[in-house]
Amino acid sequence: MTKTTTAASRRRREAGLGWLLLAPSLIIMLIFTVYPVLRSAYLGFTKYRMGMDAPEWIAFANYTKLWGSSTFWKVMRNTISFALMTVIPSMALGLGLALLVNRKGRHIGFIRSGFFYPSVMPMIAIASVWMFIYMARNGLYDQMRQSLGLQAQDVLSHKETVLPAMAVMYVWREAGYLMVFFLSGLQSINQDLLEAAAIDGATGAKTFRYITFPLLGPTTLFVSTIAFTNCFKLVDQVIIMTEGAPNNASTLLLYYIYQQGFTNMNYGVSSALTVIMLLMLMVVSLPRFFSQDRKIHYS
Repeated sequence: MTKTTTAASRRRREAGLGWLLLAPSLIIMLIFTVYPVLRSAYLGFTKYRMGMDAPEWIAFANYTKLWGSSTFWKVMRNTISFALMTVIPSMALGLGLALLVNRKGRHIGFIRSGFFYPSVMPMIAIASVWMFIYMARNGLYDQMRQSLGLQAQDVLSHKETVLPAMAVMYVWREAGYLMVFFLSGLQSINQDLLEAAAIDGATGAKTFRYITFPLLGPTTLFVSTIAFTNCFKLVDQVIIMTEGAPNNASTLLLYYIYQQGFTNMNYGVSSALTVIMLLMLMVVSLPRFFSQDRKIHYS
């Protein structure tokens, strides 16, 4: 047996071993990720409700129905508005918290845990706490308004205030989670660069603007994608706090999918909405990777 044949055989064995080690993860991904996506894509072109023996192919009828639905467009406006109200504020607050706790100290670990704790609290607990805060007249928010001489405001019952109120709750919960990623990025920056800037007389603001923030490029790219995708996952709090009220003013896309699939038992429309949500995430996330990756400093 020649050396070339032996090397080729060894490469095949190594490749086979690699695929064998990957097999459990690939099988799980195919079953719980790829198959559901393909199944949803198929059901989106069908009429399929509870009680039907099999899906009925109707092509683009579900998408045409959604296109002409005023409720669908209202939900889309709510979802986009909610993303605009939460993504940038949660990132900015997360970065601010990371800068605040990026230091050594006796109790710094406790402070970091305190900021991070809301992100690991159960959704039901979070919704219950904020329902108490937003409770009409007797809630903490209205009590504070009344103590300042302002009129009580039931924010969860008015279409102008319900979405901003939920956005505040979301930013409060999400900022600590994003803080962890920014803190990791800050601690990976070469301290020699910061010391050199200090020796040159750069102020803290200039050091952050010209050195720290540009070097956080990879982290910011990752966090922005995570923040955007996470804001589409808000459903538990909507169910507990408002159920889409008043008049669908707080209905977000994922909750609308839940309504169609588990309340109306309309699996075809629910699947079509799922495909729309996946396409929205792809449209926003993929161009961000391709366009911003060239502007990132990878020292």
